[in-house]
Amino acid sequence: MIKTKTFGWVLALLVLFSLSACSNMFRGGDRDLDKIEADREVETQGRPQRLRDLFITQNSSTELKVNRFIWKATLEVLDFMPIKEVDPFTGIIEFDWAIPPGGTREYQATAVISDPALDARSLQVTFRTRPGVVDPDLNIEIENAILTRARQLKIEELGF
Repeated sequence: MIKTKTFGWVLALLVLFSLSACSNMFRGGDRDLDKIEADREVETQGRPQRLRDLFITQNSSTELKVNRFIWKATLEVLDFMPIKEVDPFTGIIEFDWAIPPGGTREYQATAVISDPALDARSLQVTFRTRPGVVDPDLNIEIENAILTRARQLKIEELGF
């Protein structure tokens, strides 16, 4: 009988402590709740809260973060290569395998336009071959050709 009473008390205390751990009784009450709620609001700020929020557009104007002159110049300079994939929102153009005019080697390229400014930091071109070895100067030469053509396109648009 003593064992069952002791077991009953231990069980009751265990239930009491486990339930009190779930409450705010020992943690300062509503003050912590306000802080937790404020932290949760900061964490989710800018993110959709419900499934239907994914389909509701908050801002109807979509702004591209790429330079249109560099974009067009890239397509013009590398027009001998077929386009594999294009994403104007991230500024990535992937070209498929092709042999340049007058060349003997097959290349694949990826161009990343990362800034709306018309300068060298906005463009990064990476060429690959089947063996994988490409002279680093080739990437720089192609980038320079694209930037030169982009400047020409801008001058033509301005009417100089």
